[in-house]
Amino acid sequence: MTNTYTIKVQESGERIAALLAKEIEGITRSQAVRLIEQGAVTMRCAPVKKNFRVSAGEIFVVEIPEAEETEVLAENIPLDIVFEDDDLIVVNKPRGMVVHPAPGHTSGTLVNALLWHCGDSLSGIGGEKRPGIVHRIDMDTSGLLIAAKNDYAHRFLSAQLADHSLNRTYEAVVCGRMRDDYGIIDAPIGRHPVDRKRMAVTDKNSKNAVTHYEVISRYEGYTHIRCTLETGRTHQIRVHMAYIGHPLLGDMVYGRKIREKGIEGQCLHARALRFIHPRTEKLCEVTSDLPAYFKDVLSRLGPSTN
Repeated sequence: MTNTYTIKVQESGERIAALLAKEIEGITRSQAVRLIEQGAVTMRCAPVKKNFRVSAGEIFVVEIPEAEETEVLAENIPLDIVFEDDDLIVVNKPRGMVVHPAPGHTSGTLVNALLWHCGDSLSGIGGEKRPGIVHRIDMDTSGLLIAAKNDYAHRFLSAQLADHSLNRTYEAVVCGRMRDDYGIIDAPIGRHPVDRKRMAVTDKNSKNAVTHYEVISRYEGYTHIRCTLETGRTHQIRVHMAYIGHPLLGDMVYGRKIREKGIEGQCLHARALRFIHPRTEKLCEVTSDLPAYFKDVLSRLGPSTN
């Protein structure tokens, strides 16, 4: 689908990504940025940059790809469904399950399970082979995740994700005894300058990232904490906690390279979600219990030393 857009006088000075997200129906700011990065937004046949500021009279051509037909197979995998209606589904993902297919994980993913459960009702927005997925959590992170059943719901929820009004609360066990009861980590995250498979706190090619944390309980050598995300960068909690010297227990990528307390893979659970429902526009709050692996870790830490 091709869109042609002429800049009005009152729009001069705006960034092109923000303008496209505002003017083209069904496109969020993050999707506009992705289209620009893919070279799908041009002026006089030349690709523009995402930070380009427009001027009156300029004409832009935007090529929006059609949603791809997914080649992912539906699989009859049990789902722990916490909430579901005609617009969305919230599931409690077990640790060890990949969210969507990728090299090395072509089956057994949450998307495979959702395709079986929801059939053709999942949103196909974005032209990607991950239907319905609004946000992700890591393979070894357990907990709540939203999937959209139609494009309207997907756009509505994605907008909340972009403006940080979709509230996500996690619980984690970190290494070391944290001194402060509360804290805010405001440090930009981008690709690690050497190991491109990892993320890192860096000022180069990074995005702002803010994590709020509070202590739930302290143990000998460990701390049970609650984290609320203000932004949603890849591996954000894992990177931020390692950055302040308290890596997540079991995190073999950003933390200690040894197995502790019977866990391999980070001890991190997406405990609660709060968002505005796309159809009713009412506040929805969804919570999940701590899973068995997390409770087992807490029992291995011994008595609380608060």
